[in-house]
Amino acid sequence: MTLPSAPREVGATRGQAWLINGALLLLAIISLAPLLWMLSVSFMPAGQASRFPPPLLPSGVTLDNYRMLFGRTGMAHNFANSLLVSVAITLGSLLVNTMAGYAFAKLRFRGRQRIFQVLLAALVIPAQVAMLPLFLLMKQLGLVNSFGGVIVPALATVFGIFLVRQYARSIPDELLEAARIDGASELRIFFRIVLPMLKPVLVTLAIFTFMAAWNDFMWPLIILTDQEHYTLPVALASLSREHIMDVEMMMAGAVITVLPVLLLFLLLQRYYLQGLTLGSVKG
Repeated sequence: MTLPSAPREVGATRGQAWLINGALLLLAIISLAPLLWMLSVSFMPAGQASRFPPPLLPSGVTLDNYRMLFGRTGMAHNFANSLLVSVAITLGSLLVNTMAGYAFAKLRFRGRQRIFQVLLAALVIPAQVAMLPLFLLMKQLGLVNSFGGVIVPALATVFGIFLVRQYARSIPDELLEAARIDGASELRIFFRIVLPMLKPVLVTLAIFTFMAAWNDFMWPLIILTDQEHYTLPVALASLSREHIMDVEMMMAGAVITVLPVLLLFLLLQRYYLQGLTLGSVKG
């Protein structure tokens, strides 16, 4: 009696799968539509994007917007500034957050739990609240209007420490004790044993950190006063005040801003997902 109902159940399951996939495809198209239109506008001749209704595709593909962006406005220099700052923040953050996260996970010292609880409590404080005292501190250190003023505050983050700590707790204590018995120092244990085991979470943290540093607008806008030091988002916002009607060139700048982080995420997507999954299971 149950045999005839089996094909119906299979058909219903396939129908639900098609419905879900169709809905996901529609949502993906809606999500990608602004990015695709931005890319299309960046190749349009000047003034075409301001027409009504706005065209979806350029009447003629041109690279003049990119030539003007990198030639006349000097955006290549700002691109180099963003790359320098983002790479420095990523490398420094990996070292600082990894050492701190490992210390909270495996080293025993007085007040460890309370200090970590205070750090977690800081997650609920908006970053904007700390910008004024942080600016005053950078001023005292002489780091205003310098790359150091952008890099130093971003070297340690509560999220990075928490992420590394949760993953580092999965490292067997017996392995670390065996290395100590063999006479290895704590630094040797950290660099030779711990770091290789933290590779998945390091890639995840690197992606998060680079994307945050590359897209950061508010803090570089506050700490940097010289246009020579502007990062790409700040320079692009400054450019919009001078070329407010050059929609095509502004879209070309937006493409240049989005492209590096998009490529980074696509290249390291597998390690990124692996780090998040393993961290949630082992933590």
